[in-house]
Amino acid sequence: MKNVTEVTTFVLKGFTDKLELQIILFFLFLTIYVFTLMGNLGLVALVIGDSRLHNPMYYFLSVLSSVDACYSSVITPNMLVDFMSKNKVISFLGCAAQMFLAVTFGTTECFLLAAMAYDRYVAIYNPLLYSVSMSPRVYVPLIIASHVGGILHASVHSVATFSLSFCASNEIRHVFCDIPPLLAISCSDTHTNQLLLFYFAGFIEITTILVVLISYGFIVLVILRMHSAEGRRKVFSTCGSHLTGVSIFHGTVLFMYVRPSSSYALDHDMIVSIFYSIVIPMLNPIIYSLRNKDVKDAMQKVFRKN
Repeated sequence: MKNVTEVTTFVLKGFTDKLELQIILFFLFLTIYVFTLMGNLGLVALVIGDSRLHNPMYYFLSVLSSVDACYSSVITPNMLVDFMSKNKVISFLGCAAQMFLAVTFGTTECFLLAAMAYDRYVAIYNPLLYSVSMSPRVYVPLIIASHVGGILHASVHSVATFSLSFCASNEIRHVFCDIPPLLAISCSDTHTNQLLLFYFAGFIEITTILVVLISYGFIVLVILRMHSAEGRRKVFSTCGSHLTGVSIFHGTVLFMYVRPSSSYALDHDMIVSIFYSIVIPMLNPIIYSLRNKDVKDAMQKVFRKN
């Protein structure tokens, strides 16, 4: 990256300057972060420790949980420190690293959710051949490709954003280094960056959502051919949680990135980005556990042992 900027540090302005509100927000987000780590890392440990969960569906779920834990850890600890300090400064390289990691984990989650939809289609469309169709030779490359896609996407935006000049203001109206608020304070022409953001994020969103829609289209056809009410109920319980997670995540990402730059409102965008980067990682273990009988049985087994 070419560092052509006169700015060597950034100031994360955050939500408010009022001390009382900052203390309340500190404990609120600390609680969210603790639950996020407990839920996601607990789910990973559950999948590793229970042999009944040793199949591709739960491997994908454990990878998603580890990505969510990392995603939240990139943002929340630094934000908690800022709530309790007057000097909310982050270095130029620290800001670049935070943005790179946040975009990496966010994009990886998009690809993983699409891979999970394909996995559900394979499992429901032809369950007898599931173990063959979704062998390690299939699901391992899908997981690796999701991470590689996230890294490549983050690299493009990191190089493009931090090649800009930041010579006027170094105050970022956000709680972490994200692309739109950084572009807002640059004194360079950001038109190319805005196009990169719109087209790259748009392409990834359209591609992954299409995979989800096509997969669930075939699943619906299978459901319509089912004569067993119990079979339909099992399919709905398996797919309902994934559809809920996909809808919440993609809805907020589309609102945040795939729209004209003229419609950016940093105060509102800050709340939306907090939701998909901090709140959704906390909700995912709940969404995927409450409606999943195998996960609930594994949790009950652990509690009985303890």
